[in-house]
Parts: sequence; structure tokens; C-alpha cells
Amino acid sequence: MADLLTAPPVLPGKFAFFFDLDGTLAGIEPHPDDVVVPDLVLENLQQLSRQNEGALALISGRSMAELDVLASPYHFPLAGVHGAERRDIHDQLHIVSLPDTLVQALHAQLSSALELLPGTELEAKGMAFALHYRQAPHHEAAIFSVARSVAEAHPELALQPGKCVVEIKPAGINKGAAIAAFMAEAPFKGRTPVFFGDDLTDEAGFSVVNQASGMSVKVGPGETVAGWRLENVASVWQWISDVANQQQQQIAQNNGRNHYGSLSRRL
Repeated sequence: MADLLTAPPVLPGKFAFFFDLDGTLAGIEPHPDDVVVPDLVLENLQQLSRQNEGALALISGRSMAELDVLASPYHFPLAGVHGAERRDIHDQLHIVSLPDTLVQALHAQLSSALELLPGTELEAKGMAFALHYRQAPHHEAAIFSVARSVAEAHPELALQPGKCVVEIKPAGINKGAAIAAFMAEAPFKGRTPVFFGDDLTDEAGFSVVNQASGMSVKVGPGETVAGWRLENVASVWQWISDVANQQQQQIAQNNGRNHYGSLSRRL
């Protein structure tokens, strides 16, 4: 059972930070286009990134293009579509793709199926499809039936349930694999991972972080393998601010000691 995280722990050493977006850095909205990350939260994320040599990434089911818009004007390493697309610290892209013919066929099949389910919405992501039913929760069983039929017909695909959504994506793609890929590269390599998420899609990330003896934090209620829990998005915002300020104070103290040491040596 995840312990309630009421205040940031002292974070000595080197850490790598990973954040989901919807439900973690921003509240869940009726439509994905309504989501906004407050400017102050973005400023604190940028500060935290700068203080940790750039070892901070956003890990989301959204596309990287959407993440860049939501994080503007800042430019972070990203994993979009649950890791099917990834941008490392050097802006190198790592993309998992599906054949164009398959993407086109699936788009036509899913569009036709969802037209029969008013209130549902198909989101095409290139290499994945999200079937949303937040506005029509009574269609949940039908949505899952459609998604399962597609996955069963195409072994190279897998399903990823989420909050009022199920995604059809390439098999083997998940947020845990994305975090592991980042952790194999500088500036993340050799650091202790810290990951915040709120949804079923984040559980694979929690598992990878736990295996690395990192800090996994579930936002909101629900069963989880995460070791810690924050109550809501506002608590995440406060945690980021507190840790960024805590680290800044530690840096200032270290700089002060270094300056005193240099002065003593000169004297």
C-alpha cells in the first residue's frame, strides 16, 4: 500500500525526475484540448531540470507535439504515446512505427465502429489509437469490445486501458520501457529515478522505478504498486515547488561554503 507523501523528503544525491501529464501535472478535463499546465508549475519544472543537469522528462500517452505545446516555452526530454515516440536530451528521436497500410485500415475500421457509439471519440496518434468514452461512459463495454477485436486480429498490437480511454498501440511499448531507456542515457544514467503518475498506464513506470530502488508516487486514489501517494494535482505542484526550492537552498549553501573555503585558502 502506498504511503501518503505529505512533504518532500530530503533528496541528497543525484535524482532523475519523470512526470506524467494528465492527472499529474494538470487536472483531467472533459476534452484533452482543455488541459493547461500553469506557468508557475512549468517554471518550477524548468528550475528542477536545470538543478539536475537536465535529468527531467515528461512521460505521457499524449504525442510529443502536444507535450511541447503544453510545456512551452520550455523544452524537455519527452516520451509520448506511452514511449512509442521518445526525444532524448540531445533531441535525438526514437520512434516506433506501424506500416502505413495497417494504420490506414485501422483508422477506417475504428472510425466506422465509433460512429455507432455517440459521445465516444477516436484519437489517431500515428502509431497508436485512443478510444475515448469520457463523455459516454455507458459505452465502456462496447469500446473495449471494439479494441479487443482489433488487438486479437493483430498480434503486433496491445491494449492499454486508462481513465475513460483504451489505447491500441504497438506491443511492448509502455512507460516503464521509456523510463528504462532514459535511465540508460546521460544525464539520467547513474541517478535515482523519481516518477509521478496517476493512471493504470503509469503502473509499468512505477514497477521499473521500484526495481531501481527509486521513488514511485501515485497521484490520487486507486490500487497501485507505487511506494508513495499524493492526494491530487495541487499536491504535485506543491511538491515540485518545495523540492526545487530545497535543492536551490542546498546549492546556495554549497556555493557559500566553497566561496568561504576559497577565501580561507587565499588568506
